Amino acid sequence: MKVLMLHNRYLVHGGEELSTEADVALLREYGHQVTLLEQDNRDIEMLGKARTAIGTLWSSRSFSRVESELRSGSYDILHVQNFFPLWSPSVYYAAAKCGVPVVQTLHNYRLTCISAFLYRDHHVCEDCLGRTIPWPGIMHGCYRNSRTGSTVVAGMIGLHNLLGTWARKVQVYIAVSDFAREKYIAAGLPQEKIAVRPNFLHPAPEPGTGGGGYALYAGRLSPEKGIATMLEAWKTADNPMPLKVVGDGPLREMVITSSRDAPHLEYLGHMPLPEVMNKMGQAELLVFPSQGLETMGRTAMEAFAMGTPVLASAMGPLLTMVVPGSNGFHFPSGDVRALRAQVEWCSRNLTEVRALRKGARASFDGSYTGPRSAEMLLSIYREAREGWS
Repeated sequence: MKVLMLHNRYLVHGGEELSTEADVALLREYGHQVTLLEQDNRDIEMLGKARTAIGTLWSSRSFSRVESELRSGSYDILHVQNFFPLWSPSVYYAAAKCGVPVVQTLHNYRLTCISAFLYRDHHVCEDCLGRTIPWPGIMHGCYRNSRTGSTVVAGMIGLHNLLGTWARKVQVYIAVSDFAREKYIAAGLPQEKIAVRPNFLHPAPEPGTGGGGYALYAGRLSPEKGIATMLEAWKTADNPMPLKVVGDGPLREMVITSSRDAPHLEYLGHMPLPEVMNKMGQAELLVFPSQGLETMGRTAMEAFAMGTPVLASAMGPLLTMVVPGSNGFHFPSGDVRALRAQVEWCSRNLTEVRALRKGARASFDGSYTGPRSAEMLLSIYREAREGWS
């Protein structure tokens, strides 16, 4: 197949960028032609906020660029990874004009939630789920604590709800977990159009051996990730295994301060993925303390690939990804006392923790490998083409 793939890069390289890069590489390895077109949020300053705001609702520039590429390339599929904010939903209409079916990966909850996380003020929030216009998100300033910015995003969501864009202009949506699929059905997307395809890691790495004597957190340092809960649990625990924290984000200073105050906390800053994977392979545990509704939990999948058990909050997709006694442990989301107790138990019982490494790797081999993911993606593409014709 010949695939045109679109992505809008964020300022901080994260899971969506990794997933996009992985899809491109996987398709090419399997002999398919892929052209990747990207826009970058660093261009917003050059474009100006007013122009960006208008373009978020409908970008004529993006429409023309995608239409021109599709007409010149004889493409079979337009695969949109992320259109927000610079591509805009206009790209779907360009594809329709050119007779090319659209597949959209749902990496977050942007089509129903202004913040994209279903989270605000330190708790899960579904106030806008299923609303034609997500006005509560405007009132709360859910997009970057700005009512003006939130109005723009709400306008984009509402306009394309009213136009029927989400329901009619995309042939197949890809949810990265059953949990995310159910949330989007609740938001109003046609359930028959939502397929499930988890994130993957390819080629499969050699599993680590563990034995490092430490736990690892790797990811964005932001409130919905449960950073404050994790730090407090470690600071108040009795003789816990050391915790190494990798990542960057708005709570970076909180992590730095905590690492200065507690000898068993260490902040490693941002690290390239190969180095993170190496740290995962040596870790006894990956800590996944999210207090928001993740769409999947990419770092948990990466930990499984390295044979590392996961200590995760019992909510969202992690409730089924992590199976206590097989590949990890659960604790109630946001519960410092429960996390502290689990950390203390794991620190005292490393033999039992290490016994879960085989189960962690088996979870990866059964659900998150490249060959399995390639088969699923090509099936989705065929479904989109059949639905279009």
